[in-house]
Amino acid sequence: MLQARGMRDAAKGRVISFSPKVFIPLTRLCRDFCSYCTYRQDPAQAERLFLSPQEVLDTVRQGEKAGCREALLVLGERPEQRYPQALTWLQRQGFSSSAEYLASVCRMVLEESRLLPHSNAGILSRSQLALLKPVNASMGLMLESASERLCRPGGPHEKAPSKHPRLRLRVLRMAGELGIPFTTGLLVGIGETRAERIEALQAIRRLHERFGHIQEVIIQNFRTKPGTDMAHSRELTHDEMLETIALARIVMGETMNVQAPPNLAVDRSSSSDSPPYPDYAGAGINDLGGISPVTIDFVNPEAPWPHLRQVQERLGELGYRLRARYPVYPEYISSRFLAPSLLRRLRQEADEEGYAPQIGLTHWQGSPV
Repeated sequence: MLQARGMRDAAKGRVISFSPKVFIPLTRLCRDFCSYCTYRQDPAQAERLFLSPQEVLDTVRQGEKAGCREALLVLGERPEQRYPQALTWLQRQGFSSSAEYLASVCRMVLEESRLLPHSNAGILSRSQLALLKPVNASMGLMLESASERLCRPGGPHEKAPSKHPRLRLRVLRMAGELGIPFTTGLLVGIGETRAERIEALQAIRRLHERFGHIQEVIIQNFRTKPGTDMAHSRELTHDEMLETIALARIVMGETMNVQAPPNLAVDRSSSSDSPPYPDYAGAGINDLGGISPVTIDFVNPEAPWPHLRQVQERLGELGYRLRARYPVYPEYISSRFLAPSLLRRLRQEADEEGYAPQIGLTHWQGSPV
């Protein structure tokens, strides 16, 4: 941790960033069945197959009023390949795939609001990535793990073909070839070893050294969820999480943006009343990811976002300054990575360091419910 935070301080200083966002679950239908997931639904469970454009816009406008700058659009994995109902719905709207519908929604968000889309749409083809690039400030796909062992019978990804690391690394490579600012990372504690975590980080680093497009590496800890196959699995301890964050900083280097979600932090073994996530700064992160005053974390609905005032105060006590950012990091605001219209917009709005105007605390009255 000492080495990791020294590296972070050398390149990033004492700034911890976050993205004020709205979380939009465009569809929760998914062809995969991961052993730890409660996000996915099948058509019989879902209230709606896809959110309508108007439903998306309603949430976006709430976020705009609250000072948000990111519209995080999340989809299940290619639902139209498993569910005929999903394909029929898309075709009735004039689309042949969920990726095409997503591109249309992203364009609407850009035209109708100040928010910038960031899409997490699972495994995409090169043509789908190219379709989405002009209407996204950045995109993302978690590698989760580079261990093929986890895809074998009995593993957490046995029934999730899209989680095979070769497929995910191929998408990361294509995103690099297309010059898309890309977020990826690890889901740790799902059965991988420490050596496998390092191997996954090294795989991400090799792609970044080649293309320079990995804008952020997330270290996300697995949390158990009732009703899943892994409901009684062991979670990482707080110390193990700190170790993994520090390893990520050391492997990825001082200039990489390393993030860990504060709402998933595991309580310390001590009796301390203070929240555990500020310790992440001491392990080498420089970002806390998206935090919303409007929407819950639909992937982890049991874990509310911390209040922004609390985050500012706790980090301030440790000598860190909180800064609001866009879904694309300041160093990626360039013609190499962004469509001309997005680049003009960001250069007009961002401050001289590439950050978003500071979000007022009046918008953050508490965690959404």
